Amino acid sequence: MADREPAANGADNAYWRLRQELMAGRLLPGQRLVEADLVESLGVGRALVRAALSRLAHEGLVDKEPNRGARVRMVSEDEAVEIVQVRAVLEALAARQAAINADAEDLEALRGFLVEMRDLLSRNDLLGYSECNARLHNRVIVASRHSTAQRLITNLRAQMVRFQYRTILVPGRANESLAEHTALVDAIVAREPDKAEAAMRRHLSHVADTLARTKDVSLVGAVARQP
Repeated sequence: MADREPAANGADNAYWRLRQELMAGRLLPGQRLVEADLVESLGVGRALVRAALSRLAHEGLVDKEPNRGARVRMVSEDEAVEIVQVRAVLEALAARQAAINADAEDLEALRGFLVEMRDLLSRNDLLGYSECNARLHNRVIVASRHSTAQRLITNLRAQMVRFQYRTILVPGRANESLAEHTALVDAIVAREPDKAEAAMRRHLSHVADTLARTKDVSLVGAVARQP
């Protein structure tokens, strides 16, 4: 995976552990990151915590204000749309490279994700579908063997935690999403880079359009109705 924690020294480990908390959504947008609490939870010194926070701020995941400490960065609705638009360009490149570089294990995994997504959709488990969707995207990125694209995409996706389920809960969107992912995987399996690139760009363009349309729509009820 692009964001797998490497073997590292104390400073890097503190950074990666805190980053994983952000990626998993266990630290919420706007939440204060208190140095003393992080020292205790991470088991490292204050200097290492500060270094980790500075690194995360540089990546756009944390906001630091003089004399006011750090907070998990809050991404606005408009910025979320922009992030998906940028992801469309980078992930289209990753899809193209995956069609060239994916090995047999990658292709088997991608086919398996499609089977799982169809099953989840048949059971109307949209949240499970969304999580499987994310794993499919991760595998495409890994299969690309394009380290720079992996790094940039991972940083962008980390800022989208609170929007993770927004688009899939829109009526009719799940079936469209499945068709888009099927076209993507079919192109990668067939070793057709142009089609894979176009399929990913089309898919994420539709995601951005849907996100833009739902900026002022509450989907809380839809979330509550999920199994």
